[in-house]
Amino acid sequence: MAIYIAREATKLWRKVSAEIAVELQLLFEKWRLLLAGLVFQYIHGLAARGVHYLHRPGPLLQDLGFMALPELGQDKGYLSESVFTFIFISFLLWSFHPFIYHSKRFYTVLLWRRVLAFLVASQFLRIITFYSTQLPGPNYHCREGSKLATLPPPHNALEVLLINFPRGVLFGCGDLIFSSHMIFTLVFVRTYQKYGSKRLIKLLAWLMAIVQSLLIIASRKHYSVDVIVAWYTVNLVVFFVDNKLPEMPDRTNGLSLLPVSSKDKDVKMKEELHKLEKDSKMKDEFHKLLNGNTVDSTDRVLQSIDQPPFIY
Repeated sequence: MAIYIAREATKLWRKVSAEIAVELQLLFEKWRLLLAGLVFQYIHGLAARGVHYLHRPGPLLQDLGFMALPELGQDKGYLSESVFTFIFISFLLWSFHPFIYHSKRFYTVLLWRRVLAFLVASQFLRIITFYSTQLPGPNYHCREGSKLATLPPPHNALEVLLINFPRGVLFGCGDLIFSSHMIFTLVFVRTYQKYGSKRLIKLLAWLMAIVQSLLIIASRKHYSVDVIVAWYTVNLVVFFVDNKLPEMPDRTNGLSLLPVSSKDKDVKMKEELHKLEKDSKMKDEFHKLLNGNTVDSTDRVLQSIDQPPFIY
């Protein structure tokens, strides 16, 4: 038994090591785009922190979702955060499963490159939207009478740049249309829908996205419009951005690592064409040496067309 466990552990370690080597090669090639996506996550948090200074509390707006769904209350606001945390961690672990399991359908680096592209495009639209019009926040700490509803003017730039993480993220106000939690949720669900392999998990993922939407409204963290706009905006963004990005190679059939993009394919094709042209020229030179002349092959063909054949 111990020998079997040791042998399997050795196989697993070899697989993980090989996968790390492949992913590191991709990371060295794509690190700029990945870093840009991560930096934009901070910019998005900074923008949400900035709009909090502009927020002014007021009476709640009329909302059909608030009328239809019972209010969970401030003590049950953790329910929506718990569902979101489960979705986030589940997707994170699944994205790294090729390091362990044999079902390799994608490269983790390339997957997160696409995910960050979807997030950045959606968050850019979100920043424009919530800075255009500031609505009175429906969350409990954003209502009239709360000390957190309006932030005092910052004493220095460092106070703004540090964004008071994580308290500033959990108790922000003003960044409403559209929901950031739904951006992450829908991007993760759409990505698994395309690259995942379990139909049951896909159905459960969409069900959890719906439950997450209802819990956000019932917790009064967002208006219904924030959630509804997120549903159609994020899906449209993922659809259009996904069509613009080069398709990831499917690893199910054991395809090689390269080429991994359309640019790499073009380079490889040019190399093949250059090789064919070189081989063709070498054949022409060989025929010239055999025939004892230096007439170009193209000229020889034209001469044979213009002049009638000799009769011996």
